[in-house]
Amino acid sequence: MDTIVIVGGGAGGLELATRLGDTLGKAGRARVLLVDRSPGHFWKPLLHTVASGKCDPQVTQIEFPAQAADHHFEFIQGEVMSIDRAARSIELAPRRVDGLELQPRRSIGYDKLVLALGSVTNFFGIPGAAAHVLTLDNVTEAEVFRKRFVNACIEAGERKQRGDCAAGAAQVNVVIVGGGATGVELAAELSHSARALAQYKVHALDPVKDVRISIIERGQYLLPHLHASLSERAASHLRSLGISVLTNTSVASVTPQAVIDSTGHEHRADLALWAAGVEAPALCAALGLPVNRMNQIAVDATLRAPADEHVYAFGDCASFICPDKGAVPPRAQVAHQQAVYLAKHMAKHLADAAKLAKAGSVAAMPKAGALAGFRYRDYGSLVSLGPLAAVGVLSGAVTGKSIHVGGAAARLLYGMMYQKHMLALHGMARMAVHTLVDWLRAKVLPPVKLH
Repeated sequence: MDTIVIVGGGAGGLELATRLGDTLGKAGRARVLLVDRSPGHFWKPLLHTVASGKCDPQVTQIEFPAQAADHHFEFIQGEVMSIDRAARSIELAPRRVDGLELQPRRSIGYDKLVLALGSVTNFFGIPGAAAHVLTLDNVTEAEVFRKRFVNACIEAGERKQRGDCAAGAAQVNVVIVGGGATGVELAAELSHSARALAQYKVHALDPVKDVRISIIERGQYLLPHLHASLSERAASHLRSLGISVLTNTSVASVTPQAVIDSTGHEHRADLALWAAGVEAPALCAALGLPVNRMNQIAVDATLRAPADEHVYAFGDCASFICPDKGAVPPRAQVAHQQAVYLAKHMAKHLADAAKLAKAGSVAAMPKAGALAGFRYRDYGSLVSLGPLAAVGVLSGAVTGKSIHVGGAAARLLYGMMYQKHMLALHGMARMAVHTLVDWLRAKVLPPVKLH
């Protein structure tokens, strides 16, 4: 029985483990292991809602042990230190909590290794960026940003009541570097959070005049992956919320108090967040496999590393060139489609190998390269502009025609993307229950976390 080890429990990794567990694991045809340093899964496209306080990750995250028990795979919590491809094993660092070593350094063997490591922030070598800005790579970082934002508002409100602040000047300055989906969605949600915190008297600031949110984008438009008209629509909506939108502006350096652009202008920043790009984790570049300039592992049409038939990679950490669409982008829908593909074809590969081995034709066992190649289908992209609006484009799978959407209808469709993710992990019944519970919580609880 083959051992399939999946490293990374993000959107793609957890879905793949769930699908393989429900097929190969349940039937006893393979041992499926999921390895992640965190105890639970949170859908990364919604990290901006954690940073703004709209979502409580302790309530909405999926506990890995529970998902593993329900779907016939094993979960091992730990951080991967190294991967020995020759010995086909991964090395996990000792697991410590509050200085106490719960588990020692461990080694796990594999027959097939699937890397679903996701991505981390790319600072592009900008001086001071790594030291002085916050990021949204995981739930912990999003919670750090939320707490610092709330505390900054409370402290500034106290100064304002004492009369210790300059008249007419913003009391809390938030600078977001990067006008892609993450930056735009966070800016919109933060604007509404500042208003909600003021409504509940958490701080004594005017949420429009005293809390200044700015987006700095080096390109001509926000949301460069969308049509220019949609980008303009998004920028107009953000400005209506009092958010400053600065395009054609490059960042030269970052200090503890400011973000400095290429003209030398200083943008005061009590909080600075970097959302200007991503790259694969450093572990990808340490495996001795071909990688691109973003540290992504090059994979073939079966999502296998050509240099090692036992290693697969997909999602943000992999570089796949689609024959008809070129390099696939680091997006959740790509990881979902690749997880579906790998689950089907790994099951088929093992089934074919078992049949040939039983027939005594071990030498003729099918190679991974003989499987049908992965094809990416772009179904469009949606970007949230707060609780009531969104913009985006929908693409037909057959016709290929694009439809621009916006407003409340786009916001409804945006919410359905998360429901689709929950459907893939839990099935229809549990997804419906989770949706109902989330709706009830939204009706009876404050719109944001207040502390």
